Amino acid sequence: MILLRNRSVRTRLTLLSSAVMALLCAGISALVLAGVRDSAAHRQTDEVLHDAVLRVAHQITRGRPLPRVIRSEEIDVLQVVGPDGRVVAAAEPMAGRPRISAFTPPEENLQVHRTVCDAPGFHDTCMNVVSMRLRTPSGHWTVYGAEPVVPWYVDHLLMATLVGGSLLLVGATTIGAYRTVGRTLDPVEAISGELQEITSTDLERRVPVPGHHDEIQRLALTVNQTLDRLQAAVERERRFASDASHDLRSPITAMRTQVEEALLHPEDADWPSMARAQLAGLDRLQAIVTDLLALCRMDAGAASADQPLDLGELVGAELARRVPQKAVVTDIRPGAVVTGDRLQLIRMFTNLVDNAERHAASSVAVEVRPERGQVVLEVRDDGPGIPVEQREYVFQRFTRLDTARNRETGGTGLGLAIARQIAERHHGTLALEDSPCGARFVARLPLAPAPP
Repeated sequence: MILLRNRSVRTRLTLLSSAVMALLCAGISALVLAGVRDSAAHRQTDEVLHDAVLRVAHQITRGRPLPRVIRSEEIDVLQVVGPDGRVVAAAEPMAGRPRISAFTPPEENLQVHRTVCDAPGFHDTCMNVVSMRLRTPSGHWTVYGAEPVVPWYVDHLLMATLVGGSLLLVGATTIGAYRTVGRTLDPVEAISGELQEITSTDLERRVPVPGHHDEIQRLALTVNQTLDRLQAAVERERRFASDASHDLRSPITAMRTQVEEALLHPEDADWPSMARAQLAGLDRLQAIVTDLLALCRMDAGAASADQPLDLGELVGAELARRVPQKAVVTDIRPGAVVTGDRLQLIRMFTNLVDNAERHAASSVAVEVRPERGQVVLEVRDDGPGIPVEQREYVFQRFTRLDTARNRETGGTGLGLAIARQIAERHHGTLALEDSPCGARFVARLPLAPAPP
């Protein structure tokens, strides 16, 4: 078993199939030998011995004289014992030999069969002995006939045939299994070799897909689908790293330029004004870093404090705390209870409202309501809106539409991505839906089950 564990799948399956075939051949050979041996022993006892003994007994019962040497073509061991217990006739090979056995049939039987392994002259061979007792006017006569017991292998030719046939079958099975398993596993080896050569810098390669519709083809398709997702994830992370670097570099470059200009002409610099500009740049850097940390925590699956919360109360409290930049119209209905993390839900709402205020012309509408087992949060603005073809694009990280390219007012480009990720983390959705005016963001979260 230990050796099999250290071998390849092809070798293990080949050895297993060969062992099974060897056991099968051994079992069939054993059954054949047992059947042939039983048949030969039965025929030897019931036919040959019985007929030979019966023929001699027939002569004795008719009173015919018996020659000292009995001619028998069927068996070589044949003896006739007279009433005085002496051998009076025998087949030629038994002439002059003592009685082959001393047992006689009992009174109630005329014939009995036994296996004798210590017969005189046959000490190394067990014999099937048939004894027949005859009653005549001159006394009781006993006729013995014997044949060697059929050996377990029956016959050397039969044994050689069975062994040779078994070896041929096991050999053919071994070769066939090795080739069949090899052809079956060749696609797996090709997939494994291709995967070993694929690196993070060469994710466009794919493993070969076999033409047969089987488990290996499904494995290859699954591997290619996994590589597709991996390539998309790597490209997304690369874009994310590039965009993050660009967004972080821009305020740092602007701040450095301002400081360098002030240091070149310190007597002409407006240091309070420059300090305020630096604070604005630092605020932007802090906002970007905060959003990046939030995304990293959610990507890492950080634990959150989930509890039943009334989303309407959270939204109302947050609106009461905020200093509105545009007019805010609210429609908050009772019963909008969800299960989630308070800080994350507040973050999702504030991101949506901040985005709406940046693009609204004059007002923002906020609505919270329960609806068919869900809690719906809508944030609408009366701004220019978002084209249908760009509705999914705005949820990508560091995405800004042409109308929001100004980095001073366009946000970090991470707010909507964070809001959608929070909605999905709460088993909900966030999407842009049709609106007659402006953009309409709709978040749908599962309604919390009623307490018992």
